[in-house]
Amino acid sequence: MEDNFNFLSQLLFNWGKSKISFYALISILLLCLLAYNSASIFCTHLPFPARNPPEPASFLPENVTKKSRKFFSLPSSTKMPDSVLYSVKDGILTTKLKTHLPLLHKNQNLVKRTTLYHPKRRKRHRRGVKINLSEAKVNQFEGKVMEFFNASSSDSSCKFRFFMTWISSVESFGNRELFAMESLFKSHPNGCLIIVSNSMESTNGMEILKPFLDKGLKVTAIGPDFDYLFKNTSAQAWYNRLMHGNVNPGEVNLGQNLSNLLRLGLLYRFGGIYLDTDILVLKSFRGLRNVIGAQTIDLDTRNWSRLNNAVMIFDEGHPLLYKFIEEFALTFDGNKWGHNGPYLVSRVVNRISGRPGYNFTVLPPMAFYPVDWSRIGSLFYGPKSLSQSKWLVAKLRQIRSKSYAVHLWNKQSRGFKVEKGSIIQHIMFSSCVFCNSSSLAAL
Repeated sequence: MEDNFNFLSQLLFNWGKSKISFYALISILLLCLLAYNSASIFCTHLPFPARNPPEPASFLPENVTKKSRKFFSLPSSTKMPDSVLYSVKDGILTTKLKTHLPLLHKNQNLVKRTTLYHPKRRKRHRRGVKINLSEAKVNQFEGKVMEFFNASSSDSSCKFRFFMTWISSVESFGNRELFAMESLFKSHPNGCLIIVSNSMESTNGMEILKPFLDKGLKVTAIGPDFDYLFKNTSAQAWYNRLMHGNVNPGEVNLGQNLSNLLRLGLLYRFGGIYLDTDILVLKSFRGLRNVIGAQTIDLDTRNWSRLNNAVMIFDEGHPLLYKFIEEFALTFDGNKWGHNGPYLVSRVVNRISGRPGYNFTVLPPMAFYPVDWSRIGSLFYGPKSLSQSKWLVAKLRQIRSKSYAVHLWNKQSRGFKVEKGSIIQHIMFSSCVFCNSSSLAAL
């Protein structure tokens, strides 16, 4: 019994001692907490700089693996501390951005003026790069043309600016085309000729032109730039659709139809004289300005019934040329021969005839087309009889007195041989520049 009493007394003593320690511990904790709170009242918060410097607002984001990043930019007039993080994750501003940029939450106008980077903007930027490259190409084409004309004009040459187009291979540029060039320079020794052709703007092409260059004649070949030539015209949209496969080219050779449009673009941009490569020039075009030639006339009314676009002389930016280009784009039909060429210019001129603002002249068939395509063979044949000989003499005299050029109608006359005593042979002897056996070979 006594032992039990002693044990209980010892237990109470220890419990009392522990109780005192427990209250002491609680008191110490309260004093520490009070000291901490008191110190924080007088403590100034100093933000520590970030270990890695933040990216500036104008920095374009790089591709980040796995997760994409959106970048947030501010107007250049707003100055922010370097420690600000200009990133937005999943469309929600980070806590640090909320802490240091309270203005963004108060001023809604400023928020609206900010710009979020997204993929569409990158695509737009890339398109801008393509436009710049295209403009560089445009400037290169225009620069080549103007450099050629202006450089040549320094020695009083280039009084006449000629254009030809060549849509075939360089190997097919043959005797007929070369003699057409000879006749041009025979009548215009101070003229300049640009052959607009991708195939001729080559080493082989320049080798073909070398004899003319060695003789001091002004000729070169430049590949076309359709984007530049058709810019700000109806043909621009048409050509873009063609390149995207949204235009039916039809059964007629597409190159031929592009040549019909190309010649219009060249004259519209630069002005000058366009000639097909089967045109033999007989005399100077001096005095001709803004003219197009009739191919046929109505025998009863004596008015023209059809025009042709194998020879055209126009000022730069002439409104009739713009109408021609517009008609091509609006009425293109690749299944009808001549629809986008001779018939096109005939339709437009017939429609605008008598309207003010157009200053041009339609020359009679004798100017450029003294013989119709159906009778072109008569110029290649030599005399077979006295009556035929008289006709040849009379016809040659008429052509020399009234015609500026002769259209050979390549499609019909390509297989004809130049016979002795023929009108073509007489023209060749009087129109040659080199006048050697190869120059006077059969066309």
